[in-house]
Amino acid sequence: MPLLRHLDELRKRVFKAFAAVIVGVGVSFAFTEQAINYLASPIGGSEALVSIEVTENIAVYMRVALLGGVILAMPVILYQAMRFILPGLQGREKLWLILGVPFASLLFAGGVAFTWFVMIPTAVPFLTSFIGITTQVRPASYFDFITNLMFWIGLSFEMPIVFMLLARLKFVTAKQLASGWRYAVVAITIVAAAITPTVDPVNMGLVTLPLMGLYLISIVLAWIAGR
Repeated sequence: MPLLRHLDELRKRVFKAFAAVIVGVGVSFAFTEQAINYLASPIGGSEALVSIEVTENIAVYMRVALLGGVILAMPVILYQAMRFILPGLQGREKLWLILGVPFASLLFAGGVAFTWFVMIPTAVPFLTSFIGITTQVRPASYFDFITNLMFWIGLSFEMPIVFMLLARLKFVTAKQLASGWRYAVVAITIVAAAITPTVDPVNMGLVTLPLMGLYLISIVLAWIAGR
């Protein structure tokens, strides 16, 4: 039956993606300590972190190793997903998917890079030295903070691909996006306030301005998709 064949194909693709994650985690273990030291560099290195629980250090180590394994396996995961989806698409739909996946990956990577090189060097010193009180940073809270920040800003950088898809599906048009720029500014400001770890205008501005630029790019891509 076609349904059983599809389910069997899905099972094979999921198994291969899961196997890639396991291999990626195994490789990641060899570089986890170096990755922790690199990620802790904005706070002054891993020696600046203070753990207060017996299992905190190993929990952080395992989390970073797992995250590194998933990142290493991501090309294989995307490949398996595309191999499952592509046979059911038409010619132009296949082209949109093949172009869209790398574009979405680049946008997410751009958001992560922006967070690491621009946001974190500004936010961490501000938070740890606020009103002159000495802060002893725990490994668990620090890595939760930077990974969550990188994830959500990376996700917000997917705005152009989302609006392009909505325009392709005829839910929005470039004209609607352009005429609704005032609402977009308010929405982007709210999102920036939710994502930004502080409420000061500097850090909020660092998030708001790139998102507004991405909104302009979204209008252009929506116009192209609408055609």
